[in-house]
Amino acid sequence: MKPSRQFAISLVTFLAFIFPATAQELSYTPGTVWNISNIQVEPGQTQRYIDYLAGDWKKLNEFGKKEGYVVSYHVFSVNNPRNGEPDLILAVEYKDYYTNAQQLAQQKSLEAFLASDARKMESQSGDRKAMRKLVGSVELQELNLK
Repeated sequence: MKPSRQFAISLVTFLAFIFPATAQELSYTPGTVWNISNIQVEPGQTQRYIDYLAGDWKKLNEFGKKEGYVVSYHVFSVNNPRNGEPDLILAVEYKDYYTNAQQLAQQKSLEAFLASDARKMESQSGDRKAMRKLVGSVELQELNLK
């Protein structure tokens, strides 16, 4: 047997014993992706901000559901928040992570739906600063246990 072939056979045999777990299935499957936003509502702005959530924010997420990339969305009220904690938590569940091309396509689709563009939407986001402060966010991926 040629030395290089013998080395390859030895390497494969060695790896089979070293990494037996690689042949086994994982104990989970990757699930949906969640974007969680922690919101501190400015004093006297609660109803105005909730009106925004019930209007434009809901409209955007319903559009995302119709397009197939938003699975669900939720607004949670934090009962008795301590100093520095959010008043509201916004949770949006997405079907999956997306490539840059998919994100750009979604952005164009959303802009067409809103008859708007990225600059105008960014400006509108700035206008909401009078109502709320984003005090943190996190992106999570659910792990579905087998």
